[in-house]
Amino acid sequence: MKAKTSNGAHSHVPIPTLRRLPGYLSYFKALKIDGVEHVSSSQIAAIFKMDSTLVTKDLAYTGIKGRTKVGYDVDKLINTVINFLDFNTRENAFLFGVGNLGRALLNYDGLKQYGLEIVAGFDVNPEVINTEIKGVKVYPLNDFRDLSLKIHARVAIITTSDDSAQQVVDLAVAWGIRAIWNFTPQSLKAPENIIVENTSVYADLAVILNKLNH
Repeated sequence: MKAKTSNGAHSHVPIPTLRRLPGYLSYFKALKIDGVEHVSSSQIAAIFKMDSTLVTKDLAYTGIKGRTKVGYDVDKLINTVINFLDFNTRENAFLFGVGNLGRALLNYDGLKQYGLEIVAGFDVNPEVINTEIKGVKVYPLNDFRDLSLKIHARVAIITTSDDSAQQVVDLAVAWGIRAIWNFTPQSLKAPENIIVENTSVYADLAVILNKLNH
């Protein structure tokens, strides 16, 4: 995946690096709250139980460099990583499926803090259609085509029932959605130029239960 460095250049960034950077960012913010001004790659590595060389490589993709015997400036780390991950910009998203999980995402302020704002929800349940959750209106799924022409959004969050997820993805892609964030356990099909990221609660639960019981 390509992402920008702090000087505006672009480089190929491994997906595992992109997945680790938000965790680093949370740690850097905690350091700032504690009044820490500098941190070394070995200190970061110890927190995340990984090799310091890998930490250095991860941070190098953002364009930031540490100082020998001093480490990285915490304020610069925070600003650089936020800019690198585009967390300081706003990306609109449509939410499909306003059940328990969908409502939880609408009530969660963290997404907006990291640059993703849900601007509309869609559902087929008459009990939730035309309601508002944290200022976000829920529309009938049939209204998506018209609304997508009025509100620009490139991301679709899928929290529908399993049996309707693929149909919703097909509709979303046909009307301009460029990225799918899938919270269902279904393996969704999309054209190669569409970004699909899967977040499976069930997969994580399987790992937890397996480690607990074996």
